[in-house]
Amino acid sequence: MAKIKSEADIAEGIVALCGLDPCLRDVVDAAGPVPLRLAEPGFQGLAHIVVSQMVSKASASAIWRRIEAQGPVDAAGYLAHAPAVVAGFGLSRAKAKTLETLARAVIEGRLDLEALAGLEDEEIQARLVALPGIGPWTAEVYRMFCLGSRDIFPAGDVALRAAVGHAFHWPQRPTAQDVAAQALRWSPWRAVAARLFWAYYARVMRRDVLPLG
Repeated sequence: MAKIKSEADIAEGIVALCGLDPCLRDVVDAAGPVPLRLAEPGFQGLAHIVVSQMVSKASASAIWRRIEAQGPVDAAGYLAHAPAVVAGFGLSRAKAKTLETLARAVIEGRLDLEALAGLEDEEIQARLVALPGIGPWTAEVYRMFCLGSRDIFPAGDVALRAAVGHAFHWPQRPTAQDVAAQALRWSPWRAVAARLFWAYYARVMRRDVLPLG
């Protein structure tokens, strides 16, 4: 399947989504510009997503700046940090452990992040979630923002669930299953729909918890 690689792909996806589901036209008008937000695949991209999970954008950015200040963000470099340096990043114990486990998997050859791009989405997801600390959301967001996967909607994301419920005037926040079912009508452009609803969440609901800056 074609990947999302450019702003032109986002624009094409928005037009296609409005054709698939005319109800999205009001969401598009309210959300404003829909960012592309792509990052290079590899340890740095996945580590950034881990850092960003379940924290505010401001907090994640501060932690990430501390990590980058120590030099290039790669698996070998991360493992070379002294425990006191890692403690100074401000990561939770669980996230610090996840990054250490991820770095070791890369160094030991148990995970080839560069090779994932050539696999089917289901296989990519399976290989990522097999790592301790890497859950479905992290794997889905990596596929979206680092590999350019086009047809994926992280329905478990709290912000996306809130945005979909708000946009469609649902009486209560939908479950992940509700949102996943709703998103089926947006295939094969679900990754653009996810970007759209994150943009809606930021602009209309005045919250900023996008997974990547």
